[in-house]
Amino acid sequence: MKGIAVKGFTFSVSIYALLHFITYFYFNGTLFNILSVLGLMTLIFGLILLPLNKMYLPIFLSTIAVGVMLFTEGSLADGLAEGFLQMRSLISLLLIVPMISWVLNEEPYIDEIMSYGHKFLNESRKFYLGLTGMTQIISHFLLFGAVPMMYSFIDSFLKEQKSEAWEQFKGTAILRGFALSTLWVISIPSFIFAVEALGATLWKSVLLGFAAAAGGSLLGAFFAYWQEKRDGEDFSAVLRTEIGKAIKNSRNTGKWNRDVAEFAFLFVSLFGTIFFIHEVWNIDFLVVIPLVILFWTLLYFLLKKRVGNYVADGKKYFSNGISRQAQQFSILLSAGLMIYALNKSGTGAYVIDVMDYITELVPFLNILLLLPFILIILGFIGLGPLPVIVLVTGILEGAVLPYPPELIVLAVTSGSVISIILSPFVMPVIILSSLNGLSGIRNGIRFNLKYAIAFYIMVQLFIQTSILL
Repeated sequence: MKGIAVKGFTFSVSIYALLHFITYFYFNGTLFNILSVLGLMTLIFGLILLPLNKMYLPIFLSTIAVGVMLFTEGSLADGLAEGFLQMRSLISLLLIVPMISWVLNEEPYIDEIMSYGHKFLNESRKFYLGLTGMTQIISHFLLFGAVPMMYSFIDSFLKEQKSEAWEQFKGTAILRGFALSTLWVISIPSFIFAVEALGATLWKSVLLGFAAAAGGSLLGAFFAYWQEKRDGEDFSAVLRTEIGKAIKNSRNTGKWNRDVAEFAFLFVSLFGTIFFIHEVWNIDFLVVIPLVILFWTLLYFLLKKRVGNYVADGKKYFSNGISRQAQQFSILLSAGLMIYALNKSGTGAYVIDVMDYITELVPFLNILLLLPFILIILGFIGLGPLPVIVLVTGILEGAVLPYPPELIVLAVTSGSVISIILSPFVMPVIILSSLNGLSGIRNGIRFNLKYAIAFYIMVQLFIQTSILL
């Protein structure tokens, strides 16, 4: 039964993505109907694949959506058909983005970058900043897969350092780095969805998010250094020793590091092409990103003359890689139903009205101060950064707010950052806990609460000052 479900899920979601791209460029009512049926099939097969404890959230969201549709005027069948179309862009993006990791695994790019930057990384605060920044760069390619990859790398780099102080140092740098990437990285689905849904200008949103991420990185380095001194540790001495070993093992011995240059070219070529195509042909980012990734990945393997590796990676991905995403695809499809039902019923407008009422009662409050807390609360009931932002921006999409959309995006994504680093129920913290053996509460709330409060204050000071000016 499970084997049939794996094949059924892989087939339905793959054809779903293919038809999404076709219908984007060629409108056809029949194909949209087929898309809706494939969305239903994907959800059914996905639920069959999931263990019982992971079924609750998509079933809960779907049940609420159907209940709302039943009490709303209109056909339930039509509502379901429209609901299964809501997340087609995100599902297609998530299906294709993992292909970037095939490129990243071909050469020891990360090892060589760490070796090349040894002069910058030879002190604990600098190393922490470098690790946080590198995690954000790798998040362009691997999304939350950057968490296990960066932890595996840094754990092998510091394989003898297993104390809780070191685990806090490593874990917070990686977790905060990934969380901060959701503020500005255009291949992160939650960020690009928020930008598109709220009608924000991408380059402005990226600049604001990058500035907030830079501030958050510096803030993280300050907290890490404060914790190091409080624990009476000397991380810098250990790091200098380990970096010396890495330099000796590097395959690039001169001043010119071929792997670092190649990685920089890959980064620029991928995201430069995405921006170029969007500007020239005005194709939505949620469409252009996966299409560019498809051709960019294939071109890389052709130029490297490793087509065999490309085929092997493709077979592995289609045999079991796609089915491993059953949980997030099921959540997205059910969240799409929920968003459509809430917007159709006017519930989204009611939520905005309630928030407006609260801000009228308390003079210094405004919606942008409150928005992050909605995402934090939803994160603590198990919703990850993508479905949280999908739900919140789906509600905000039809609202008229008297603020620049870029500031709304920053407020929403800052709430996502805090949710990611605090909640023991979201995937990044769960993955980190499985790697370092510490509890989700310790990796989340225990290590990051003070940082999260400081980060919220820092971002809100900027947002509120921008509103006043």
